[in-house]
Amino acid sequence: MSDPSPALIPAVLDVWCELQCPDCRTALDDLRALRERYGDRLELRLRHFPLEKHKHAFAAAQAAEEAAEQGKLWPYVEAVLGRVAELDRGGESLLVSVAGELGLDAEEFDTALIDGRHILIVDADQAEGKAIGVTGTPTYVVGGERLDGGKSQEGLRERVEQIVDRLLAEQG
Repeated sequence: MSDPSPALIPAVLDVWCELQCPDCRTALDDLRALRERYGDRLELRLRHFPLEKHKHAFAAAQAAEEAAEQGKLWPYVEAVLGRVAELDRGGESLLVSVAGELGLDAEEFDTALIDGRHILIVDADQAEGKAIGVTGTPTYVVGGERLDGGKSQEGLRERVEQIVDRLLAEQG
């Protein structure tokens, strides 16, 4: 009997994102397409990079971490990014109401934003982003390459696909 082939380790795409960023909202189409193309062969990891110019970005990053803890990270991220303009006006109350709309525990979101339980994760992501040269969002890191989507989304998905295809081919 032969050994079953080892499970493939998915390629990893770190997505440095800010939930009040219109460019990140635009990037959602690319992320959906990548998810559809690769399924579980590509792990999309949200990395937080709140920008100072957006006053609710830091709270939104913490809220995303609470959504991850409650099992709905990407649906929450997509819902908040879909309401970037509203977030500017609605702030933390919008973050909590989006959680409720998705069936998450909105009261727990409110508490998490008050007690700051996710601040260290957001701070660590931001520090790591700065250390590797992230200056804006979205920025992708895949296969050791940093791709800046804040300047232009043009051709970015194709470049990510080339790198992911290469990584997956190297595995087997």
